[in-house]
Amino acid sequence: MNTNCYSCKFVQLLRLFVPTVIGTRVVSNFFFKSERRASQNKKDPIKIKKDYFYAFKQDTMDLFIYLFAALFSVLNPIGTVPIFVGLTQTDSKKERSRISLWTAIDVFIILIVSFFIGQYVLTFFGISIDALRIAGGIIIVSSGFSLLSGKFNKKRGINKKIETDAQQRNDIALTPLAIPMLAGPGSISLLIAFYQEHHSTSEIIISSLAIFAIAIVIFVILRSAHYLAKILGASGIVAISRIVGFIVIAIGIQYIVSAMVNIIKGNLL
Repeated sequence: MNTNCYSCKFVQLLRLFVPTVIGTRVVSNFFFKSERRASQNKKDPIKIKKDYFYAFKQDTMDLFIYLFAALFSVLNPIGTVPIFVGLTQTDSKKERSRISLWTAIDVFIILIVSFFIGQYVLTFFGISIDALRIAGGIIIVSSGFSLLSGKFNKKRGINKKIETDAQQRNDIALTPLAIPMLAGPGSISLLIAFYQEHHSTSEIIISSLAIFAIAIVIFVILRSAHYLAKILGASGIVAISRIVGFIVIAIGIQYIVSAMVNIIKGNLL
């Protein structure tokens, strides 16, 4: 009898104790999860700085790659290799290095001046940025078609007379190599239009670094022009130039389309 009473009391205690323990556990888990969510939702200043730095780094890298690729396509230093080889075939290795270096320096100066001074030229002559985009796009498309059709030399202003005159002169770095072979109207108009959209301090620094990188690439390619001509051959250089020409045409069309869209929006609104 006593055993049954004890059993009944024990069962009653279990009925009271177990729900209390389970309820306490559920409530504690609820508050623990709530605190953990709140702590996760708190903005960590260090994490915000890291995310901002990563986003800034990604944007600057994208800007650098875009401008570098656009300039490389428009300048097309690989397409200049056969002409450089023809103009320097009788020069020594040291003289070729000197011409390559000064060509890269001249191209850098021309591009950086166009990048910074171009907007003032537009303001002085009253030329809108959309008009410049259309004109530059037409020039870039024309250069791309000349690369695709294999008429690169003629379209860049290098005919037989100029080539013969260049071979008779001691310095060919500025003309005809830097102008008009490399830094022509297409690259100049591209940089002027690019500055109108990217003129913050960080963007100017990144753009200047991209122009400097292009100058280094031009020096390396021209310095190795005779080796590249032997490795790639005439057919290899033509193939690369035609692939680059397709990209150049796309860049020029994009400039024209964006300018037309801006003009249409401005007139409609």
